[in-house]
Amino acid sequence: MEYYAKPLAKKLTDRLAGIMPIQKYWPLLAALLSLILNSPPIPAQTQPANSVTVIRAGKLFDSESGRLLDHPVVVVKGNRVESVGSGNITAPAGARVIDLGDATLFPGFIDVHTHLTMDAGSSGYESLGVSVPRSALTGAKNARITLLAGFTTVRNVGADGYSDIALRDAINAGDVVGPRMQVSGPPLGISGGHCDSNLLAPEFHHAAEGVADGVDAVIHRVREEIKYGADVIKFCASGGVFSKGDNPLLEQYSPAEMLALITESHRLGRRVATHAHSALAIKDAVRAGVDSIEHGIFLDEEGIALMKQHGTFLVPTSYPLYWFEENAPSMHMPPWVMEKAAIIIPAAKKNMAIAFRSGVRVALGTDAGVYPHGQNGGEFWSMVELGLSPLQALQAGTVNAAELMGWSDRVGVIRKDMLADIVAVKGNPVSDVRLLQYVQFVMKDGVVYKDEISAPAVGAK
Repeated sequence: MEYYAKPLAKKLTDRLAGIMPIQKYWPLLAALLSLILNSPPIPAQTQPANSVTVIRAGKLFDSESGRLLDHPVVVVKGNRVESVGSGNITAPAGARVIDLGDATLFPGFIDVHTHLTMDAGSSGYESLGVSVPRSALTGAKNARITLLAGFTTVRNVGADGYSDIALRDAINAGDVVGPRMQVSGPPLGISGGHCDSNLLAPEFHHAAEGVADGVDAVIHRVREEIKYGADVIKFCASGGVFSKGDNPLLEQYSPAEMLALITESHRLGRRVATHAHSALAIKDAVRAGVDSIEHGIFLDEEGIALMKQHGTFLVPTSYPLYWFEENAPSMHMPPWVMEKAAIIIPAAKKNMAIAFRSGVRVALGTDAGVYPHGQNGGEFWSMVELGLSPLQALQAGTVNAAELMGWSDRVGVIRKDMLADIVAVKGNPVSDVRLLQYVQFVMKDGVVYKDEISAPAVGAK
């Protein structure tokens, strides 16, 4: 870094000297140089195809069988897993060896419900001042945070102005550090519903970008979202918590509109996720063929039976229930949010516990953006708190999530030919699932982005 910083410092001082008294502005220059020198390095975005890395650890979570394997040795070549073994496997000549001691290896975690272009607390009137370019830059920040939290793959379900599509493309191009993404663009919804913007006065005649009413309009919106790059279609089947003037107990789209939306999405090769709180909205969406129910707050016994019959995934987003209870009083949320949350939270905890016991298929989603990014690992704990076993929760955040995304051929498991997305934590999270809230080793595509286990301590000789 010094090689680049010294010439840069000279250029900056020369430039500043020509336009302003350098002594007066030296503190500003010094602060800028400190930022440059102290910024954490960003590793290369690709690994040479013939580079070999050998990772040793205490245990490995086999997400397909749901078992822990002892003394794993994982050989990574380029951005793929070359082999998985155990014991005293000899590292190939020239290979980089990473010894993680007694740590446990996992496939890179997957979060199928994020809002990377949003920050917690931005749901009230202050959200009206957030531009699409600002949202995209917020997404770049949160993408890095999410990757370093151990989530190497995410599905972003809802972002204004297709800002999440820009973020996905920037990550794929290597311009921004972050997880691999599937993205939805603006979520679809009815006029005045949860996916509309209901904060402006009538004279503005404003509607959110994803608003579509009626079968023809819904089909048009699906096609337009795909035209602009959406990987998945997200729509709002019911009211929500953070929106003004709607009711989470009521259905929004009609069954005919849902059927048209989902049929057209599937015809064009896109899976569909729906925000659904009300029991009726959940059931109508499942009957129409939706791939996943997001939140599912008022899921009832009939809805559970339908989901099991259709193989529909539940994405419970349960950690925000606990986080919001603890932090909402200090966030100065709008009154309509607090009123709805008082009803939503206890119902969600009760119904998620019933759904988990019933054997509904579960994929991990966090709703990060409602609460701070980087705390995604808390979802493992909250799902266990509500009744999943630690191993079931881990499968929800690996193989199940990969299946929901249609990416079972590349992520969600550590085995030969899969993408080299590997994370690790010290100790055994099956015994203490809270350990997953702080991941110490992150590899994505064969590139190590974080290693706080094998690297020597700062200042060590």
